[in-house]
Amino acid sequence: MLIGYNTNGLAHHDPLDAIDLLADLGYQSVALTIDHGTLTPFGNTYLADAQAEQIKKRLSETGMRSVIETGARFLLEPRDKHEPTLVSAKQKGRDLRFEFLRHCIDTAANLGSDCVSLWSGRLLEDISDEQAMERLVESLKLVIQYAVDQNVILGFEPEPGMFIDTMDKYQQLHAQIDSPNFKLTLDLGHLHCQQETPIADQIAKWADHIVNIHIEDMKSGVHEHLKFGEGEMNFPPILEALRKANYQGGLHVELSRHSHEGPTAAQEAMDFLKPLVD
Repeated sequence: MLIGYNTNGLAHHDPLDAIDLLADLGYQSVALTIDHGTLTPFGNTYLADAQAEQIKKRLSETGMRSVIETGARFLLEPRDKHEPTLVSAKQKGRDLRFEFLRHCIDTAANLGSDCVSLWSGRLLEDISDEQAMERLVESLKLVIQYAVDQNVILGFEPEPGMFIDTMDKYQQLHAQIDSPNFKLTLDLGHLHCQQETPIADQIAKWADHIVNIHIEDMKSGVHEHLKFGEGEMNFPPILEALRKANYQGGLHVELSRHSHEGPTAAQEAMDFLKPLVD
């Protein structure tokens, strides 16, 4: 396992500075959330390409691995968080999300990232689960085919409040998709929040599919990413389950609401996780 950190918790840092900071703290992987100022799509492609090359060089210099995260809040729609998505009502919105994900896949291929992490989005209209699932699968087919063409792995994340929110829903989705490039981003706090426990059992069940881990503390029934020690989670058996599963990827701390204290939060997270991982 590689201890990592998500740049959505260092939103006030230049991405190169964030990589340097994390490397100095001992982090071995970085989850790069594409956002305004970080590998931004649809803008000045020359500047975006130049930044990608700088990041690629810095990752090589520091020996850090990476994943690409796609959960920027207001990147595609400045008035509506996380919109549009793969389950949006309008085809135009779904097409925009696809173009964004293509950019993310291209970036992952360029950087040699372990995966691109993505989710379904919220269902904002009154249609059946069957109709929504059909729409999502149809949208994902294009994304998966593009990822296959670029030799990039996708890590799909069940997210509280979204259409695919639980592991049961993920299992239903997974059963309809036949691709070795379609894997799982597992957020450990989400499992605790939604009482999908014991977490060790979920890790064992999905061990062959996990390509990316999000980790934070959390309380049952409350979707709020907390610093370690501020929630209810018991981490030693979780880390032991990941060891038994022979998980070799990044263990990415996700504290997107702590950017105002990013360096301190990153140091505290490292201090907490390192003894458990070692």
